[in-house]
Amino acid sequence: MRNVWIIFTKELRSYFVSPIAYLLLTMFAIIFGFFFFVAIKSFVVFGMEQQMRGEMMPMNVNEQIIRPLLSNLSVIGLFFIPMITMRLFAEEKRSGTIELLTTSPLRDLEIVLGKWLAAVALYVAMLLFTSLNFAFLFHYGNPDWKPLAIGYLGLLLQAGCLLAIGTFISTLTRNQIIAGAATFGVCLMLWIFEWVAGFDTSVWAKILSYLSVTVHFDSFARGVLELKDAVYYATVILFGLFLTSRSMESLRWRS
Repeated sequence: MRNVWIIFTKELRSYFVSPIAYLLLTMFAIIFGFFFFVAIKSFVVFGMEQQMRGEMMPMNVNEQIIRPLLSNLSVIGLFFIPMITMRLFAEEKRSGTIELLTTSPLRDLEIVLGKWLAAVALYVAMLLFTSLNFAFLFHYGNPDWKPLAIGYLGLLLQAGCLLAIGTFISTLTRNQIIAGAATFGVCLMLWIFEWVAGFDTSVWAKILSYLSVTVHFDSFARGVLELKDAVYYATVILFGLFLTSRSMESLRWRS
């Protein structure tokens, strides 16, 4: 674990010694802040309209604000995750330091885990910025915190599997732009697989729908912890890290 920690701290530091982390954190916070503002304003306007009409329809902060915002966070992450992973190994190849890694006494799995955990840590930092908005909501409202906690767990698991895929793709090229574009393409495909089930009920359509990352996030967004969804994300994470370690092994043999 000591070697994993060394790679983790080195990779995480490399994010923050460049403008990458600060740019991602700022843009993520601004975009989510806009969604948060729109959600709050819509909720308040809806309540005022009910009062003006003399209606007393029940209003639920979790259902009308938190759940849509968690879904929005999931969509925002789809665009930011490729920017987090595209440099992990592509930059090492471009700068020529990949040879140092492949000829070092570090095991492939230690290198892969260290880099992937650094990417996850940066994403967690981005999520922490969004928690400031929800803290405002809890200060002035009274939502249930448990569905929000489960929703954040779902966001972390979903990001973990997409980051694992992006880490693998980053080992395949020395060009960061190509790595980022390919990661976005694969993640987008995993995102839209669910659409197939809307017009086809055959076996292959059900399989594609099951492979969609959005299908397995729905329960988390509702505040429901489903074991099958957690297992799906864990499986994709392990598969992505396995492919990355095999790719690293291939790079080691070619060095």
